[in-house]
Amino acid sequence: MTAEAAPAVSRPVSVEIVLEADGLTKYFPIRTPLSRTKKAVRAVEGVSLQLRKGSVTALVGESGSGKSTVARLLAQLYPLSSGEIRLHGQVVAVQRGLTRGRRFRAYCRRVQMIFQDPFASLNPVHSIRYHLTRALTIHGNRGDDLETSLAELLTRVHLTPAQRYLDRYPHELSGGQRQRVAIARALAASPEVLLADEPVSMLDVSIRLGVLNLLRDLKERLHLSILYITHDIASARYFADETVVMYAGQVVEGGASETVTQRPAHPYTQLLIESAPDPDRPAVDEKDGGAGEPPALIDPPSGCRFHPRCPFAMDVCRTDRPPRFELGDGHFAACWLYREEA
Repeated sequence: MTAEAAPAVSRPVSVEIVLEADGLTKYFPIRTPLSRTKKAVRAVEGVSLQLRKGSVTALVGESGSGKSTVARLLAQLYPLSSGEIRLHGQVVAVQRGLTRGRRFRAYCRRVQMIFQDPFASLNPVHSIRYHLTRALTIHGNRGDDLETSLAELLTRVHLTPAQRYLDRYPHELSGGQRQRVAIARALAASPEVLLADEPVSMLDVSIRLGVLNLLRDLKERLHLSILYITHDIASARYFADETVVMYAGQVVEGGASETVTQRPAHPYTQLLIESAPDPDRPAVDEKDGGAGEPPALIDPPSGCRFHPRCPFAMDVCRTDRPPRFELGDGHFAACWLYREEA
C-alpha cells in the first residue's frame, strides 16, 4: 500500500482522552555474569501520547524503535521503569504480580490488545468457539444465549454465517480470517481501547485493506480508541487520524496524519516517507542522508539519537537531546532545526 492508495482526508478528532501515557520509560536490564557493570536496553524513553474516543492514533517507526514495547506497557504486560498511564484521567498502577488480580482483569475489560501474528495468539488445539466462549465468560459478557452472543461477535468482524466458523480450528482459517477472530475475541470484553500491534503485517497485501476497513468501521460504530502500530507510514495516512513517529525508543514527531505525512518536519519522518514505494519518485541516493543502521539501545548516541544518520546534523544535535517544538495545529517535532533562533 502506498501513499497514493487513498487521498488524505481531514477527520474531526475527539477531545475526550480515554487512555494517556506520560513519560513512559522502559529499561530491560542485561545480566552479564562476568561483568560488574550494570547495563540495560533503553527500549522506550520519555514517550507521551494520547488516545481519544472514536479516534485512531498511529505509532510509526522502523523495527526496533520501541513501538511494540509501548503497546505492551499500555496493556500492562510489562511494568514501567518510570512514567504514568492514565485511564480517563485516573492513574493506573502497573505492578509486578498484578496479572492475576481483579484490578488487572478490570483494566483488560477496557483495554484490549490485538497481536501481530494471529496464528501465534490463538491456541491451535482449541476451536474458535472455545476461544470466543472463554473470552465472553472471563469478562462477564456471556449473556443468556451463548450462541447468539457468539454469532454477534463473528458478525461484527464480518465472518458470516457464524456456524461456518465456530467449530473450526485456527489452522483451518486463512490469515485474514484468523486475525478477524482475534479481533472478535478482543471485542468480547466490550473494550474502550484497542491496542493493535501491526495487525496486518502478517497478512497478504490483498487482504490488508479489508482488515483496516474493519477496524475503522468498528471505531466508528463502537466509538473505540485505537492505537495502530505500524512501520508503514503510508497506511497510517490512510487509516489514522493522528500519527506519532518513534525513532530509537523516543518520539520525534506527531500531529494530524495528513499534516505529518504531507508536511513532515523531522528528517527521520522525511526518510520514512521517501522509503515508501512510489513509482513516480526517483530513488533516493544514500549520500543524501538516511544511510546507516539504527543505534544500539544499550549505548545510544548522546543528544539526538538520529544525528549519526541525519543530513542536517549540527553540533547541538550531538550533545543535547532536542525538546518538543510546537509547529502549530497540534503538529510538533523534536528537532533542533525548529528552535526559535533557527
